Amino acid sequence: MDALQTTPTATSEANTAATARYRNNFLQEVEAHVEDGQWVKMCMQCGVCAGSCPLGAHWQHTPQKIFQMIRAGQREEVLRSDAMWMCTSCYNCVVRCPRKLPITQIMHGLASYAHKLGLAPKMQPTRDFSILFWRNCTRTGRVNELKLTLGLYFKDGLLAGIKQGWTMRYVALGLLKAKRLNPFELFGGHRCQDQKGIAAMLKKAREIEDQRQRATH
Repeated sequence: MDALQTTPTATSEANTAATARYRNNFLQEVEAHVEDGQWVKMCMQCGVCAGSCPLGAHWQHTPQKIFQMIRAGQREEVLRSDAMWMCTSCYNCVVRCPRKLPITQIMHGLASYAHKLGLAPKMQPTRDFSILFWRNCTRTGRVNELKLTLGLYFKDGLLAGIKQGWTMRYVALGLLKAKRLNPFELFGGHRCQDQKGIAAMLKKAREIEDQRQRATH
């Protein structure tokens, strides 16, 4: 009989522990650190986004599921998912969402946040491309297609790059004949004139985003 008796203190501790399981700090984290994250709680789980996405059948988690997982507090599962990196920015989901949620922005925001925390999938091809593309275009203000392509080919090592280049040799020859590929881009390439202005613009954008995040804390 004594084993079945509990003190008020023990009952209170048990209630606190049980409640903590359902206290969703992750939703608050997303709202504070992810672009347009405050809209996640407005999702009514209709599934239109999942049905509208041309890649929906190939996603590990559709936007509908991602939003449900955020609200359920599944932090690791969300941030380690490759779902956010599958988004192609077609905006079908945004156009068709009954509540007009900025789904595309949220998915990209989650991808950026996962990358910032070091939780994004390491071998996800879209992630690798996104990183190379961003570094490429922000360096001069314009994308250097040749350097971007070579970066993708050689990201897994010298031999892998040579093999991939040899595999794509006929495509490269076709681009050369069509004057769509300039080998001299490797030594400089086209760039925006006001590179200092672009750097200042990006710096200001980062400052604005940092201010926004501090204001939400």
